[in-house]
Amino acid sequence: MSGKKTPAYLVLYQQLRADIMSGRYPFGSRLPSRRTLASDMGVSVITAEHAVAMLESEGYVESRERSGIYVTFEEQNVFTPLLEAQKITDRSDAEPPEPEVIQPHHPDSHASYPPGSDIAEQIFPFSGFARTMRHVLSERGEDILKRSPGSGTPELRNAIAGYLLRSRGIRVEPAQIIIGSGSEYLYMLLVQLIGRDSRGRAKRIALEDPCYEKIKKIYTAAGIPCDSLKMGPDGIRSRELARTTAKILHVTPFNSYPSGITASASKRHEYINWAQACGGLIIEDDFASEFSPLAKAEDTLFSLEPSHTVIYMNTFTRTIAPSMRTGYMVLPPSLTDAFEKRLGFYSCTVPVFDQYVIAEFIDSGEFERHLNRVRRHLRSTRGSH
Repeated sequence: MSGKKTPAYLVLYQQLRADIMSGRYPFGSRLPSRRTLASDMGVSVITAEHAVAMLESEGYVESRERSGIYVTFEEQNVFTPLLEAQKITDRSDAEPPEPEVIQPHHPDSHASYPPGSDIAEQIFPFSGFARTMRHVLSERGEDILKRSPGSGTPELRNAIAGYLLRSRGIRVEPAQIIIGSGSEYLYMLLVQLIGRDSRGRAKRIALEDPCYEKIKKIYTAAGIPCDSLKMGPDGIRSRELARTTAKILHVTPFNSYPSGITASASKRHEYINWAQACGGLIIEDDFASEFSPLAKAEDTLFSLEPSHTVIYMNTFTRTIAPSMRTGYMVLPPSLTDAFEKRLGFYSCTVPVFDQYVIAEFIDSGEFERHLNRVRRHLRSTRGSH
């Protein structure tokens, strides 16, 4: 598949994004018009429009009627080891606060759980999935009765690593991937891995406010103190990040439930800067971004800082079926050895048969074809409104 040519709109999108992030087009500056971009790149105006629309959806630019395209990405470097909340402002704090009425940043976001999941269930290729199950039974035989390795089967961890590289641009080793029976089980593993210090004292975790209530209940039940950080229209408010004493931040950057807010590109970088400034860690709960109607998958926090700062989490419960209680987390290399030493004795909670089925469903291409069908349906539905 290495010979597959990158679509022209993605090439233009990637070039413009790189120019914005490098400062060639700084915050507030005006981009060339779509026609100029098309002419300079030797592509059609429609291609240029597609690339700009992707940048706008992710919060890098905004189009202003009869004025042009302006850069809205602003790298926040406001965090220092001695954070002073009263000195920190952002655009959402500069206006009169309306904490009870939060409008999603993402133009296609809404407070469903998650967006597109109903459609995914309606158009799920059950016949193909059943065929995969039969093939696994036929090929694997009694192997499906064996005990799974503690972190998951090599087949599923390899399949997930390949999928993340193809679809999300996330390059990880299978050894960094931990399989578990859904997000809730993985949250409890994380509590044991990072939720307490060397003396066994609970570390404070910061959560979005509002957030999925079960997340807070799981942490609280484990004796973990939680800070609730108020959301603005593009993510957690900067002043809230500055005031918390927590060193662990649990966020859902795409279509956070129940607010429906998607963190802008600037805000995602701000989260990373926060973690690096305070020596903290981010848990990225990416349960819904596969249902983004964009032609290109949303950027993840993990892809921005994959070495030390971010733990990435996802699940197949919504993308395949609620009965498939299978989730996974991707640890940064700095935590992989620690997980094996402290928690490697745990048995994997996902049946081997389920792991083999999901692995083959991914490797056959059926999983990504299913997600692409859902996204096309969402785009066509959006275009009809």
